Amino acid sequence: MSREVWKHLCILFPFLTLMNLTAMANITDPILLANWIQKTVDSMTGRHVDLVFIQILANTISSIDLASIFLNVFFIVLIMILTRHAARILDRMLVNYFPTVASKVQMKMDETMQLMMRRLVSATIYVIGLMLIISQIPQLHSLVTAILAGAGIAGLIIGYAAKDSLSNFTSSIFIAVFQPIRVGDLVDFRGEYGQVEDLTLRHTVIKTTDNKRIIVPNSIISMEPIINWSIREPEITWVVDFDLEKASDIDRAREIILKNARSHPLVFKDKPMSVQLANSRYSELTLRLEVTIPGRNVAKSIACDIREAAKKEFEAEGIPPAHPY
Repeated sequence: MSREVWKHLCILFPFLTLMNLTAMANITDPILLANWIQKTVDSMTGRHVDLVFIQILANTISSIDLASIFLNVFFIVLIMILTRHAARILDRMLVNYFPTVASKVQMKMDETMQLMMRRLVSATIYVIGLMLIISQIPQLHSLVTAILAGAGIAGLIIGYAAKDSLSNFTSSIFIAVFQPIRVGDLVDFRGEYGQVEDLTLRHTVIKTTDNKRIIVPNSIISMEPIINWSIREPEITWVVDFDLEKASDIDRAREIILKNARSHPLVFKDKPMSVQLANSRYSELTLRLEVTIPGRNVAKSIACDIREAAKKEFEAEGIPPAHPY
């Protein structure tokens, strides 16, 4: 369109909006309205001005079914609400009634397995809700059909793109079934000690003693070694090291360590207890105490108590500690 034509349109536009407003108001069909605007512009300019954008806009508007759109939006919102409520109701039912049903059929069901069942049921409900929402959008029908028709290729593409998520999901199922760790277990992972607080379909949450949360993907949990202090009996054998000068009286130091270990209220006196020379090099030596205690959760405090009491007696007996280099 030339600059001269645009100039005429800019001049005539105010007149177009003022003239024959009654006729424009009576035209409800977008295509008829576009034709009327085209004729008016042609008559005002004395030549044919091709208003393609108006025709395209009119065709687009005429193809829109507002009633159908509002109905689809209503059903989509309704499906979202019902899906959310269904997930909550089933989750509540699993919490309240599933343990009772499991006990009646004599099925072993602990907190970890129950939690994983709840997560799987919720995920399934949300997937069904998403499929119902897709079914309400006609434009997505052909896309879904194409995906289903090429399910093999699409599966490979999606599987490669989401391999980490699928690996975490698969690992979560294996963790729930074989239970190398469970919710509530005390564990050591990568030098951090804490309690397994939550197990999702993607990751495991470990709460440390200083209230940190370590979020570990389930695929890593299933691949790396992890120390589980709660998988069998809670009592453990704990090691406490004492670094002394090499010229120290080893026998006397051993007596002091054993005496303080036996006097601690949380140490099991009926279990084996020993102090051995674990290291002797340069100008220092290390005596290692091995005792049996109730659990990993009290190990640090017991070790600190025994070490402090023994150190005080070492000083009184003239047994010097090792000097740092």
